[in-house]
Amino acid sequence: MLKEAETSGKQTGPGEFSSEKLAAVDAIINHNCMKPGALIPVLEEVQEILGYVPKSIQSRIALGLGIPFSEVWGVVTFYSFFTTTPRGRHTVRCCMGTACYVRGGQSNLEKLKSLLKIKPGSTSEDLRFSLETVRCVGACGLAPVITADGETFGQVKPMKIPEILEEFK
Repeated sequence: MLKEAETSGKQTGPGEFSSEKLAAVDAIINHNCMKPGALIPVLEEVQEILGYVPKSIQSRIALGLGIPFSEVWGVVTFYSFFTTTPRGRHTVRCCMGTACYVRGGQSNLEKLKSLLKIKPGSTSEDLRFSLETVRCVGACGLAPVITADGETFGQVKPMKIPEILEEFK
């Protein structure tokens, strides 16, 4: 079981998480620490609460479950569901599948990178947007396509992107 004495010296970064959120993480760990195969369910619950699973929290989970940090890190980095960085309130995906690419997907990606000031796989400083590339969204007839929070925008031209982003406050 994860005791307060074991974690009180563990820094998660200055003000990274509130004491309430850390208590919730510890409760999840304590609830699952004796269950075989608990790592993935613990990671899922923790990510649901915190929005991501940074190394500091991975260390806390490893300690609480009595497993090596490398095992936690290996699972987090293997499964694309988990993220080690904060996610934006909105996720924008730029399709780079063949149809979208040949119809201007790369130009759309460059415009998104320029407007958001981030690379794919990153989150804007204001935590408003996360940017991702995808290989296909299954809307090839609408190419080039971007999606935002699951909403699909077809036949997107770079000059239309600021207007699309404005819809997502």
